[in-house]
Amino acid sequence: MPCGEDWLSHPLGIVQGFFAQNGVNPDWEKKVIDYFKEKLKENNAPKWVPSLNEVPLHYLKPNSFVKFRCMIQDMFDPEFYMGVYETVNQNTKARILHFGKYRDVAECGPQQELDLNSPRSTTLERQTFYCVPVPGESTWVKEAYVNANQARVSPSTSYTPSRHKRSYEDDEDMELQPSKQKEQHVGARQAGGVGGLQWRGEPKRLETEASTRPQLNSLNLSSPFDLNFPLPGEKGPACLVKVYEDWDCFKVNDVLELYGILSVDPALSVLNHEDREASALQDPMECSDMAEEQRVHSPPASLVPRLHVVLAQKLQHINPLLPACLNKEESKGCKFVSGFMSELSPIRAELLGFLTHALLGDSLAAEYLILHLISTVYTRRDVLPLGKFTVNLSGCPRNSTFTEHLYRIIQHLVPASFRLQMTIENMNHLKFIPHKDYTANRLVSGLLQLPSNTSLVIDETLLEQGQLDSPGVHNVTALSKLITWQKVDYDFSYHQMEFPCNINVLITSEGRSLLPADCQIHLQPQLIPPNMEEHMSSLLAAVLPSVLNKFRVYLTLLRFLDYTISDDVTKAVEDDFVEMRKNDPQSITADDLHQLLVVARFLSLSAGQTTLSRERWLRAKQLESLRRNRLQQQKCVNGNEL
Repeated sequence: MPCGEDWLSHPLGIVQGFFAQNGVNPDWEKKVIDYFKEKLKENNAPKWVPSLNEVPLHYLKPNSFVKFRCMIQDMFDPEFYMGVYETVNQNTKARILHFGKYRDVAECGPQQELDLNSPRSTTLERQTFYCVPVPGESTWVKEAYVNANQARVSPSTSYTPSRHKRSYEDDEDMELQPSKQKEQHVGARQAGGVGGLQWRGEPKRLETEASTRPQLNSLNLSSPFDLNFPLPGEKGPACLVKVYEDWDCFKVNDVLELYGILSVDPALSVLNHEDREASALQDPMECSDMAEEQRVHSPPASLVPRLHVVLAQKLQHINPLLPACLNKEESKGCKFVSGFMSELSPIRAELLGFLTHALLGDSLAAEYLILHLISTVYTRRDVLPLGKFTVNLSGCPRNSTFTEHLYRIIQHLVPASFRLQMTIENMNHLKFIPHKDYTANRLVSGLLQLPSNTSLVIDETLLEQGQLDSPGVHNVTALSKLITWQKVDYDFSYHQMEFPCNINVLITSEGRSLLPADCQIHLQPQLIPPNMEEHMSSLLAAVLPSVLNKFRVYLTLLRFLDYTISDDVTKAVEDDFVEMRKNDPQSITADDLHQLLVVARFLSLSAGQTTLSRERWLRAKQLESLRRNRLQQQKCVNGNEL
């Protein structure tokens, strides 16, 4: 373990040292950040930092230094806190300055009292994000992060578990009991959120979290708390993240890696209980609305911990097999990229063979699946997202487990994914669009609140005859807008707000999909295995773990490569287009040319070429010709439009 373990187990002691040396000089805050930055640059230091993603909360020591890989699900209103406050010893009258940064509860000894009128006190502002684990994160990603982390933790001394391990779901049942907490904390310190600086015995209290700091709903205390995960079945902790610097750089749905100080102080729940008792004397209707907002914004710290951010970084990707930053100026990332590119050709060939077997021997469909999996929106021209490549894989057998097992194959390849089973019941009842709950003052998540580069597989083979009701129609419309414009219109009741996204959509269907798609490829199986599960399982088992990891790196890395078309090739493509139009004006349209360029782009990148060559252009034309001919043949066979 790196030297100086105190920075991991007692980071507030480090902060206190800088504060004591520099007093109220604001430079002390920058020195704290620089100190932790340097610590994390030490050899393998980040691997020694315990992660909220992998370590159960009750194993983590309160006020320790932790990290969290997460997505911003919601942003609460800014809150005020006491950056510096002064206490007075009731016996000696000695005055002591304290820092409030990185804390929820003000430190105040038994003989100390807060001086609310001290001229040396300062009130500052911080932003609160509600963060959740990355939606749809693949199992192999989680396991790789767990295996890479070298932090070893034991259960916190403040809690002794009844068994060695406990899941995050079990933690949801452990809402703290305010009456018992009060007994434990009386006399230990005067409880006060340094975000609410609430002090027992004071006739007034200074709300440094202002009206944005709500408490639990006393009328609904026993009901399970909704962690507001976008996708069903998600596990892991949600977290209230307190950000002190540069919070304007972040937005909803950003994926972050956070390093900060963990706060799970039970005194927070004591204060919440006292506020609920006080609110019972207010107007019932006003109290009900306030209580609901309090319940959402100040859940039990045992269920939704607080993380005071020291360092925050937006993640380009969540693939643990690649360097975190792949920018050219990053020497480590650049060296990794150049080394991997040297062996790209055989990896592509192996991946093509692997996907061909997964697609029942159809190599053309496998080619298009590779192009789809490395596609990404690289820019937007006006409202048009360039680079999106939604594929409709038609010809999938109905009443078969093929689509389910194909999705499992994709799960083993991409860092984050979700399979949407497109049944009438799901379309009518699932919540796709996030909406604003003004009573609780929060953004209620929906299935389409997903971070960039998530693979969304829509399984249309499960669609039966039935009636879509109004929510179902809205959900279909939302999917169509996502596919066409790569945006989701969040519902704010009085208006819709556009949230741009970058979601890879693959639609599996029997005939042509009801949803729009950039490209339709009709599946032509060359083999029908008697047992689909056995076929897919044996396919995965036959791939060496090292080869599978190369596939994972390949599909993530190629999304970040730059791509250009030289003037000479641009002129050749234009001449080619004119020639094709001259021979048969109906053979190709401007939209067809655009798709050809998209196919050529990702075909080039799939081969590790960052510029379009004549050879790749001709290969793209050949693939498109084969795909169109197949669709035409199938149309003739079926006697209807695919």
